[in-house]
Formats: sequence, structure tokens, C-alpha cells
Amino acid sequence: MDLTFNKNEDFNKLQVTDLKNKLLKVNKGGGTKNIEKHHEKGKMTARERIEFLLDKNAETIEIGALVGDEMYQDHGGCPSGGVVVVIGYIHGKQCVVVANDATVKAGAWFPITAKKNLRAQEISIENKLPIIYLVDSAGVYLPMQDEIFPDKEHFGRIFRNNAIMSSMGITQISAVMGSCVAGGAYLPIMSDEAMIVDKTGSIFLAGSYLVKAAIGETIDNETLGGATTHCEISGVTDYKAKDDKDALTKIRNIVAKIGDYDKAGFNRVKSINPKENQEDIFGILPKLRTDQYDMYEIIKRLVDHSEFDEYKADYGKTLICAYARIDGWAVGIIANQRKVVKNAKGEMQFGGVIYSDSADKATRFIANCNQKKIPLVFLQDVTGFMVGSKSEHGGIIKDGAKMVNAVSNSVVPKFTIIIGNSYGAGNYAMCGKAYDPRFIVAWPSARIAVMGGAQAAKVLLQIEVASLKKKGEKITPEKEAEILHTIESRYDKQTSPYYAAARLWTDAIINPLDTRKWISMGIEAANHAPIEKQFNLGIIQV
Repeated sequence: MDLTFNKNEDFNKLQVTDLKNKLLKVNKGGGTKNIEKHHEKGKMTARERIEFLLDKNAETIEIGALVGDEMYQDHGGCPSGGVVVVIGYIHGKQCVVVANDATVKAGAWFPITAKKNLRAQEISIENKLPIIYLVDSAGVYLPMQDEIFPDKEHFGRIFRNNAIMSSMGITQISAVMGSCVAGGAYLPIMSDEAMIVDKTGSIFLAGSYLVKAAIGETIDNETLGGATTHCEISGVTDYKAKDDKDALTKIRNIVAKIGDYDKAGFNRVKSINPKENQEDIFGILPKLRTDQYDMYEIIKRLVDHSEFDEYKADYGKTLICAYARIDGWAVGIIANQRKVVKNAKGEMQFGGVIYSDSADKATRFIANCNQKKIPLVFLQDVTGFMVGSKSEHGGIIKDGAKMVNAVSNSVVPKFTIIIGNSYGAGNYAMCGKAYDPRFIVAWPSARIAVMGGAQAAKVLLQIEVASLKKKGEKITPEKEAEILHTIESRYDKQTSPYYAAARLWTDAIINPLDTRKWISMGIEAANHAPIEKQFNLGIIQV
């Protein structure tokens, strides 16, 4: 161990501590006072409901915990997007659970809430996982209804997905544990089975006040759409529960009887922990995103027994392609090498940059993994493709396009871990969000942008200065430095992994030590959905 290792370790562990503190804050939802009010009504919070529903001491992963971070501040904020999404186990069966957090604006739907709910359904659809909805929501957040209601991927898409998922045979179970109003009332009824909690659950297209205003009828909400009404009169719900725990127990009993599923058949053997100390990751990963490090050392601390079989080890060295196992699952790893390497011609190649030979190698490796039905894991720390006349004349665009084509058409499940930089077209080639990874997560060290901060700031500075000069302003060196600082601060915030997680560009920011769990549970989820398409690259420039 050296001084640099120790400094890196201290810095990266502090970043993980910051992450844990942020998660502790969002886990409180709407805050202590709102939680107390919720409990006074005899109701459990969203997270308490999920904890009771899922198997004790079993692994879980949470999707979008940091969604809404520092967004909607003018509206009081929206911790976790006002909805909690967790993948866990019920009687050993992997399920997606979606629970409205009624401590946040009574569970009202913000624009990001709809996006997060659709992401939960997407995960269920892709992996054919049962999905459980724990409904407790006041419906659309009216001050922002224009951003939630009418578009293709807004609120209504959820009910469309309910219907599609039903036709696919994906189990959907709903429990109405609070308000379920207006268009939201369709969600539980479009599920396979629905239950409602007596006295606290209610379902109606319009509440008593709106009914009075619309047709002059005077009626209370319980008579209008409570548990007795829907279980005994309308037949809208299938089960009446006496309280939250009773409803959750009924769900567990239903899930316990679901039959087994057809498996995709991904290869798994007994798991072996990495031989190398996983904690070393914190010392290997540099404090500065511009510094070099050896990605092989990271891989050794993620894969079983720290062993892997490298593909074309001496060719295209800025991308590492290797077969390995993670928690027993066979995987194909594609990782950016972050240290300077020398190619066969003796030329130095920059770490984190994709060259023509690297892209060519990765394309072939992706095809091999698809042929062998091996899931792909992308470890991103990429600054982009190599530029300049030599690269352009050598066909970098053509080779990059081949790699993007292979990533796009891959039929095996893909998982993306953003370790460091994720810039420009490198984000695309290394399976960014637009390329349908089953899960995409970031370490606290991640940075996501169209280009690096230093380069972008200089470009933006030139544009800003030119604009001000056109207006007749005199730009002193001091003024230029002030403008640059403002640009750098804004750009740095936008490239933060928290900025990305807030907008669901990633599914989570995770402790690097949880990477194996995320990949393992992700492949287990993907194993529920047999591959139905053939891998086909289509037409490419050879």
C-alpha cells in the first residue's frame, strides 16, 4: 500500500458515506411529522409495507431511491419520486414491488413519479417478473398535470402496460391501502387480483366533494368507494383486508402458490468470493477522474475467485473483454482499460479511449457472448472514441458503428456499471441507458456528460465570451475567470451521478461493494425471460 492508495481510499470511502447519508434522508420520505400522521391513521409507511411483504433476511435492490433529488424545490420536493420500487423475494420468488409513499404530497404523482412507475413496469416486462402494487395515492399532482397526463410516456401508459402485461401472463397484484382516485383507480382493477384495506382504502373516479359539485349528490367517501362497497356491492375488489398487515399477508399467500417459470437457461455454478480483497477498490480507484489506473485490478475484485479468461488479450488493449463468473453466473465483461497501453506497433494509446482495434474486438466478443447465451457486463470509464486524422482515416467511425450495432442488437441481457467517466459516444458504445441495459447503476465516482468538464467549460466559455462581446461588453481577464468558474460549477453539478440518478438516467448509485449483488440479482431476474430473438447485426460496414 502507498500514500496514493491511502488518499484514494479515504476519498472514495467518504463518497460512499455521503451516499449512505443521502439514502438515509430520502428513506424518511415526507419527514418525521408526516410519518407520524400516517401512523396515527393506522397505516404503515411505504417502506414498512415493503419490508413486511418481502422475505426476511433475503437480498433486495432498490430502483430509483434518489429519483427527484433536488428537483421540484418550488413544490416542496419529491423524495424518491414519491414512490418506492424494490426488487426482492416473496416465498423465494423474485418480484417487483411498487409502493406509493403517501407521506410525500399524499402520494401524488409528479412527472418523475410516472417515469419511475413506468421503469418498474419495464423491468417486470423485460424479465417477466411478478409485480405488486401497494396503492396509496391522491392521484396526479394537479399543479404539474400538463407534464404528467397526456403524452405517450405519461400517466396513461401505466394502464396500457397493465393490459399488455396481463396478456403476457405476468402476475400483477394490487392492494389499495389508502386513496386510489380518478384515473389511478384503473390500476388495481387492471391487475389480476386486487384487495382493499377496510376503513383506510378507497377507490373512486371522483371523491365525495367532486361528486357533490358535479351531480349534486351528497355521500361520504367510505360509502362511495370503501372496502365494503367494492367487496360486497360493486365487486371491484377481490379481497377485504382488516389492516395493512392482513393485506400484505394475503399477497404473500397468493404469491406462494404461483407456479414455476420457464428459464432462459443462463449458466450458473456455485458462487466463490473474489480472492482479492474487494475493499481494495477504494484505494485503486483514483480521486481524480483524469488519473490513470489499471481496470484489471478492479475486475479481479468483482469476479469469482478473481479469475477470468481474457479474449484477444494482446489486441485492442484499451478495451478488456473477458469471460468470468459473478456470484456463480457466467458473464462476458467489456471494460475500459484506464491506463496508457502500447499496441502491437509500439504506439501509445490513451486509457479510457476507444480505438478502432478495441471497437473491432468488442464487436466480435459481443457476437460470441450472444452465440453462447452469456449475459454481458459493461464496466464504463470511457472518455470517448479516438479523434484526429489518423483515426478518421483508419475508419474509427465505421468501427465504432459496428460496436454500437452489436450492442444495440444484442439479445442477451446487458448490465452497465458506470465506474468513472461516461462521455459522449463512449456512453453509447458501452451500453448507456439508451441501449436497454436490464440495469444501469453508477458508483459515486461516476461522471456522465457529452464531454469532459474541462473541455466543455472551455467551449462554453468561448461561446459566452463571444456573445457578450457582440453586445458590446468588455471582457477583462477577471471577468473571464468569473464566467469560467460559473460554467464549471454548473457543468460539474450536471455531470454528477446524483443529477443522473434524480432523473432516472441510472437505476441507482451504489456502493462499489454491492456491484456483485446487483449483477447477480439482475441475471436471476433476466433468467425468468427466455430469449426469443436471434442475434443479427443487420447491415454493417466491414
